[in-house]
Amino acid sequence: MSFTYWILFVLLVQLIHFAGTWRLYQKAGRKAWEAAIPVYNAVILMKIINRPWWWVILLFIPIVNLIMFPVIWVETVRSFGRTSTTDTILAVVTCGLYIYYLNYAGDVKYREDRSLQPGSAAGEWISSILFAVVAATIVHTYVMQPFTIPTSSLEKTLLVGDYLFVSKFHYGARTPITSVAFPMVHDTIPGLGIKSYWNKPSLPYFRFPGFQNIERNDIVVFNWPIDTVRMFRDRSGMRYDKPIDKKSNYVKRAVGLPGDSLEIINGKIHINKEPLQLPERAKPQYSYQGVTKGQGFDPYTLYKMYDITDRFYHDPNTNQFYIQSLTEENFQRLRNHPNVASIERIISPEGEGEAGIFPNNGKRDWNIDNFGPVYIPKKGATVKLDANSFSLYRMIIENYEGLEMGRERKLTVNGEQVLLNGKPIDSYTFEQDYYFMMGDNRHNSEDSRYWGFVAENHVVGKPVFIWLSLDPNASGPNKIRWDRMFTTVGGSGEPVSYFPYFLVVLVGLVGYSFFIKKKPKK
Repeated sequence: MSFTYWILFVLLVQLIHFAGTWRLYQKAGRKAWEAAIPVYNAVILMKIINRPWWWVILLFIPIVNLIMFPVIWVETVRSFGRTSTTDTILAVVTCGLYIYYLNYAGDVKYREDRSLQPGSAAGEWISSILFAVVAATIVHTYVMQPFTIPTSSLEKTLLVGDYLFVSKFHYGARTPITSVAFPMVHDTIPGLGIKSYWNKPSLPYFRFPGFQNIERNDIVVFNWPIDTVRMFRDRSGMRYDKPIDKKSNYVKRAVGLPGDSLEIINGKIHINKEPLQLPERAKPQYSYQGVTKGQGFDPYTLYKMYDITDRFYHDPNTNQFYIQSLTEENFQRLRNHPNVASIERIISPEGEGEAGIFPNNGKRDWNIDNFGPVYIPKKGATVKLDANSFSLYRMIIENYEGLEMGRERKLTVNGEQVLLNGKPIDSYTFEQDYYFMMGDNRHNSEDSRYWGFVAENHVVGKPVFIWLSLDPNASGPNKIRWDRMFTTVGGSGEPVSYFPYFLVVLVGLVGYSFFIKKKPKK
């Protein structure tokens, strides 16, 4: 929905509010015109229902306002003497239109000094739960969100089974794009298997200022750009296109920043023609093949000894083995193993095109180990558009550029001429920043090499803290990776667990609370 449409929508809501409440404002000792002025009418309404002014702020926070509107409707009817269960149900199921009846036909009187305490234990529980959900939704949307690592694409830095806290404020919290959605869930309501949101009306993209920009090699959580392209379907088999903020959450390393020229040469990333310097904790992995030697040697010991996390295959007839993911450090150790005759890294040769590699048009001979060079779009930068570069930027120009103004864009090519909405163009200036995201597990990571650039409006946040880590291949007490609990995602050196310190603080707080309760009152 464009900005103009949202202005018209807001004005329509104000008109509906005025038409349904102006007499009630008068009965509460206010002026009728006070019900017509946007924002001001909400402040006055809070005074009428005897609630704090800051509730007005909650009415303008997407998703949170979906919880607050029914609360306001119920509080309004109760302020005019309608306190029965039937009145409460009518206020909610009519989406507040029951207030119209009270405004024009209801014999109501304003209760200025009504009690704000719930009339029953159930009412108190409901009130507490509602505001707990409001607080949790605000934290989840704008401050910190829990996240689980489902794949091994960042293995060694982030492990399958890590439970993270993802900061929304480091890069700036993105306001929801879906305006009607179930709070604190992603694209599906748990247990029901149905969509958790409505596609429309949608809000324009907006991001609050952050404390830092995305830096090279940062690990970033983002919405998977091609989620919709893969034609996701609901239980009935119907396709549905996901809004940006409801696309699947992915986590990768930002190896290429806006304005960079990126190239992969024999598996090694080069930025602006210089080899990429990875941080100390990053341990890239590649696929290897080799041959074992010696009678009675069990190659599975290699799997356990060298912490191989992905596929391992050994042919006992030929003694050949294959390892999908191995760090450089473990490769050096493995090549010196007395039972390993030979081992070498598998590299897709330069010039040997690979199916499924970006830009997915079959016209470039790129693969996962030899890719590019490609320019990563930067806001305000202009690139030449011709038949050769057309496919590199087509998806982002059509899908992620100009969306805030509701402009649809269609790129086509006629011979050597590129057309934008049917009009010839030879260059394009980008309206937002883009990033090139990759996993450290180079041969087991579906990343920007397959689906291209990540738009800035897809960025969710920065993983900062591992609060729990469960090993999917273990059981019992060994299920928990204790050394990873309460460790930071970033930083230098080996991760240090702050879990013992957390336990000391927790025991101290519990002991202090117990002491205070036991202390006799004077």
